[in-house]
Amino acid sequence: MPSSFDAIIIGAGLSGLVAACELADAGRNVLILDQESGQNIGGQAFWSFGGLFFINSPEQRRMGIKDSYDLAYRDWMGTAAFDRKEDYWPRKWAEAYLAFAAGEKRSWLHERKIRFFPVVGWAERGGYAATGHGNSVPRFHITWGTGPGLISPFVHRVYEAVKKNLITLKFRHKVSDLIIENGIVCGVHGEVLEDDKKLRGLKSSRIKTGEFNFYAQAIIVTSGGIGANKELVRRNWPERLGKAPENMLCGVPDYVDGSMMEICQKAGARMINPDRMWHYTEGIKNYDPIWSNHGIRILPGPSSLWFDAFGNRLPAPFFPGFDTLGTLKYIMQTGYDYSWFILNQKIISKEFALSGSEQNPDLTNKSWRLILGRAFGKSATAPVEKFKKQGEDFIVKNNPDDLIAAMNTLTGNNLIDSKSLINEIKARDMETIHSFSKDRQISAIHAARKYRGDRWIRTAKPHPILDRGDGPLIAVRLHILTRKTLGGIETNLYGQQLDKDGNP
Repeated sequence: MPSSFDAIIIGAGLSGLVAACELADAGRNVLILDQESGQNIGGQAFWSFGGLFFINSPEQRRMGIKDSYDLAYRDWMGTAAFDRKEDYWPRKWAEAYLAFAAGEKRSWLHERKIRFFPVVGWAERGGYAATGHGNSVPRFHITWGTGPGLISPFVHRVYEAVKKNLITLKFRHKVSDLIIENGIVCGVHGEVLEDDKKLRGLKSSRIKTGEFNFYAQAIIVTSGGIGANKELVRRNWPERLGKAPENMLCGVPDYVDGSMMEICQKAGARMINPDRMWHYTEGIKNYDPIWSNHGIRILPGPSSLWFDAFGNRLPAPFFPGFDTLGTLKYIMQTGYDYSWFILNQKIISKEFALSGSEQNPDLTNKSWRLILGRAFGKSATAPVEKFKKQGEDFIVKNNPDDLIAAMNTLTGNNLIDSKSLINEIKARDMETIHSFSKDRQISAIHAARKYRGDRWIRTAKPHPILDRGDGPLIAVRLHILTRKTLGGIETNLYGQQLDKDGNP
């Protein structure tokens, strides 16, 4: 086997596969290295919901959504709130990505046989001024087939290029250093790990069986973030969000350890904005875990009541699905790293989805029968119902006193006053019996149901949570769940890593 290639790609996740496909189509000779086994090809993307950001797509137009580049630009900049000298290239990347999402992105994916679920989701709704955080309109497009459906065309193309000797795949090859000659990165050094046939997502062996050196004109790093490395998450935790959580669930497999970021820094690359992360507040413990400390995120509709550890209702606009980082900051200011949803069966059956391909068999397996059951059934999806029965964070009771008693028992601290919390729910319920409301969450639900996508499959009609006919009552303890790394190695729009002076 040759030791020199046109390009070496470190990481066989989605971005690495896409880069390899493009290079192979151009006739280049590519080596892909990954520390995991071939069972993990596609990386984190395999486990994803397959969400894609498009602007003014056919799916949006069919659903009556009027979107534009200018509106998306305002929303993006209001959410990103770029305010640092280091934000020069992040802003450039945001502008380039918005142009891509408003332009060729959808057609490019469609040409590669990727299809999309027709109902567009509305994530991060904001709740502030028009220039502030959040999406003004629904833009969350779900890949038909979720994560596996998104990676499948690229996996197929990579293996076709392997047959043509354009791509070489080397799994269980962990890069430990970048080789530099005359000030230029020209290769990689690392360790060959013992073969490990564990199923996808399981933590694998790190026993070394050999070493390697490979060389190329271009070294492309597509190794992912730090979401499974709690030490790095805590080290980089932003002051603006308060103290880092004592307890966190992991929303990504163990191999998302951030190791290549430190290796790139050692080689002279500049790390910027390491304190910018996107962790979720609606994490639940997986009763059937795959990776270490495995957490699943609830993708909630807007109706569940959200309470902190003391049983105080979260203030506006910290409603389910509105402002992730704002809610995270508020929760951490309480001194506890968990919170609660309170809802009933009518809400969970209409509004609860779980993030991840394995938690959405209807969309992953492209089953319209199961999707219609999700939309019109009295039960939630099968995975949600399993969590309701088997998940340690779910409590199901027939009356509010028993529910709150069980909440206090689960945490063991008796922080919640039953009378106060029940009065809060009753006050909210009174706002649902007429068409007017001063409760901003109820108003937001009415606004959401004006969008037929929400009305069909995402948002329950406002109703009293304590109505026995819509029971039983459900409480869900929510944990902080690690996920996205927003900071990282600074690059220009050519993807070249930059040093501390801004040079490639």
